[in-house]
Amino acid sequence: MATYTINPTIDIETIGNILAKKQKIALSADSKARIVACRDFLDEKLRSNKELLYGINTGFGSLCDTPISEKNLTKLQKNLVMSHACGVGEEVSPEIVRLMLLMKIQGLCYGNSGVQLQTVERLVLLYNHDILPVVYQQGSLGASGDLVPLAHLALPLIGEGEVFFKNKKRHAKDVLRIFKWKPIRLRSKEGLALLNGTQFMTAYGVHCLLRSQRLAVLADTIAALSLDAFDGRIEPFDKRLHAIRSHKGQVRVARHVSNLLKGSRLMRRKKDHVQDPYSFRCIPQVHGASRDVIRFAADIVRTKMNSITDNPIIFPEENAILSGGNFHGQPLAFALDFLAMALGELGSISERRTYQMISGARQLPPFLVANPGLNSGFMIPQYTAASIVSQNKQLCTPASVDSIVSSNGQEDHVSMGGNAATKCVRVVDNLEKILAIELFTAAQAIEFRRPATTSPILEKIIAEYRKKVKFIPEDAVMYNRIERSIRFLRNYRSSDTFSS
Repeated sequence: MATYTINPTIDIETIGNILAKKQKIALSADSKARIVACRDFLDEKLRSNKELLYGINTGFGSLCDTPISEKNLTKLQKNLVMSHACGVGEEVSPEIVRLMLLMKIQGLCYGNSGVQLQTVERLVLLYNHDILPVVYQQGSLGASGDLVPLAHLALPLIGEGEVFFKNKKRHAKDVLRIFKWKPIRLRSKEGLALLNGTQFMTAYGVHCLLRSQRLAVLADTIAALSLDAFDGRIEPFDKRLHAIRSHKGQVRVARHVSNLLKGSRLMRRKKDHVQDPYSFRCIPQVHGASRDVIRFAADIVRTKMNSITDNPIIFPEENAILSGGNFHGQPLAFALDFLAMALGELGSISERRTYQMISGARQLPPFLVANPGLNSGFMIPQYTAASIVSQNKQLCTPASVDSIVSSNGQEDHVSMGGNAATKCVRVVDNLEKILAIELFTAAQAIEFRRPATTSPILEKIIAEYRKKVKFIPEDAVMYNRIERSIRFLRNYRSSDTFSS
C-alpha cells in the first residue's frame, strides 16, 4: 500500500482515507528541509543573541520573565513535558490518539516550530508502528493549546509515560527498548512546540466530523424509511418548496430523501391525511440545518489542521521569532459546541419519529406488536431513545461560554475547547444509538404495511438489516437487538456521501 507523504495542506476526506486504508505516513523532502532550516536558524539565534525569547530561554506562563541559563535549556524542555502531564479521567480512544499524532506531525512539518528533525521523525515512527501514547480526556483548557493531553502525547519521546502497543499498555521506555530507540534529548523550544498547539481539540473535531457526515446521510435514509412506515406524504420534499428557501443543506436533504423514496408503492397510495407531524414534514429543514452546521464546523477544523498553532513561532526568512496566541482554541470551541447542538437536534427529531410510529396512529398497532397489553412491544426502546436525547440536551450546553483564570493570571481567558471536544464525541456516540433505535422501530413498522412495499433502495436496506435483526411478533429481549442495530449502522456503507 502506498505511503501517504505529509503535504502542506490536508483535508478531512484525505484523513478519512488514510485511516480507512491504514496507510503509513512519511515526511516530504521539502518538509524535512524546512524543519532543519528552522532548527539551524534557532541555534544560530541563541548563539549570537542574548535577548530573552519566551519559552526558549525563559520560564513558561507567568514565569515568562524568568531567564534560564544556556546549560539548563535541555532540562527546561524535559521538565516542561514531565510537569505538564497531569491528565486524569478516561483514556482517549486509540482512534483519536492516532489522529493527535497525525495532527501534531502535520503542524510541525511547516518548519516554523524550531524542533529537531529527529523529533518529528520519531513521531512518524510512533504513528507507523501503531505505538499510541496513553492520553487522558481531562486537563485541557484549550487556551495555551492542549497542554496537558499533548504532554502525555510527548512523554514517550523522552522515554516516559505509557503507550498502547500490540493491544497492551506498556511503559514507553520498554517499547523504545524493543525498537532500540534512544529517548529524544529535547533541545531549546522543543518541549514547548510539542505541548503548545490544538491537536487534541482538532483530532476530536476530525473524528467527530468523519462520523457526523456518515450519520447525517444515515439520518436521511432512516427518516425516509420512517416516513413510508408512518404512511407519510412526499409533497414536503418537492424541490420547488426548497428552491424558494434555498438553504444548501435543506435542498440537499429534500433531494436525498426524494431519491431514496423513488419507486415506493407505499408513497404512491392515496393518503387519508392532509399533513404530517413536523418530525416528518420538516425533515429537510431540520436535517438540512444540521448539515449546514457540519459544513461550517468542517471549515473551521480544516483551517485549524492546516495551521501552525504553537508559540512562539519562528520565521527564519524574516529573521523573526514572534510570541502570540495561535494556540488559543476559541474557533474550535465554538465549532465543536455548534456541531454538538446540530447533532443533538438530529437525535431529537429522530426520537420524535420513533414516538409517532409506536403511538397507534395511521393503522399501525400500538407499540408495533400484536396483542398490546399482553405485549409491551416497542414501548421501551422509545424510552431509551428519549433518555439519550435528554442527555444530549445536557451535553449541548456550550463549553465555549465558560472561562477560568490560570497560570497566576497570565492565562486569564481560556476557550474550554477541550471540554467542548470531549462532550461532542459523546453526542456523536449518542446520535448513533438514537438513529439505531429509529431504524429498529421503522423496520418493525414497515412490516405492518405488507404486502405494500417501500422503494427498491429502502427494501434492499431492510433485507440487509433483517439478516441481523428479525421482525419481533411478540415480546422478546430487546437490548441485544438494539446493539445489533447499532453495529449495523456502524458497518453500513451507503452509496450516498455527505455533501452540503
